[in-house]
Amino acid sequence: MSKEDPVILMNRVSIGYGDNATVLRNVSLSLKKKSFHFLTGASGTGKTSFLRLLYLGMQHTSGRFTIFGRDISEIAAKERCQLRQRIGVVFQDFNLLDHLTVLENVALPLKVVGESALRREHQAKEILDWVGLGNCFNARPDTLSGGQKQRVAIARAVITRPDILLADEPTGNVDEVIAHKLMGLFYGMHKMGTCVIVATHCRQFVDKFHYNELRIEHGFIVDMNQTQKGMAK
Repeated sequence: MSKEDPVILMNRVSIGYGDNATVLRNVSLSLKKKSFHFLTGASGTGKTSFLRLLYLGMQHTSGRFTIFGRDISEIAAKERCQLRQRIGVVFQDFNLLDHLTVLENVALPLKVVGESALRREHQAKEILDWVGLGNCFNARPDTLSGGQKQRVAIARAVITRPDILLADEPTGNVDEVIAHKLMGLFYGMHKMGTCVIVATHCRQFVDKFHYNELRIEHGFIVDMNQTQKGMAK
């Protein structure tokens, strides 16, 4: 892939559950490296389902979906797992492993890709310090507050510097100061070349940071940046 090729390309993609339960229909998008997008829409409109599709957690029902230049319909399970390693995900329910310490949870993606124990520990401590959890290395997730779990999940998602970062309501459980700090972290990832997609219901952040907005309305995704350009002509 060249720097100009989209990391995510969709042509009339639909997703749903069952024969008559289409969640999103005819989605056509081209998202490049080093791009930042807010994903907005009312509760229940399909934001989480769309993110699940992007991290290869569900299959589209029609259309053509390529990621990193690979048609998802044509790849084997092994390659799908390899592609997932290039995608960082912040789940709304955190998905932390309670039998591991905070440090071990954050370092886990590095272990999967074969980094040494010393390097895993160093990088995990560094990112945990940055998100304000330097005093929680040895804590277990079930002893943390919701906001602390959120920061652990974000640290784990960004530690490998993924090509795509997906975050589902990442500021929903933290105060405004931490939320702005986390947005700064996402911005830094974006500047280093990551395609960042943040699902949010917080209009304050969407209006303040002025990144491109993908809005889900009535089963369709509207690229608000393109819509506004068209209105300005």
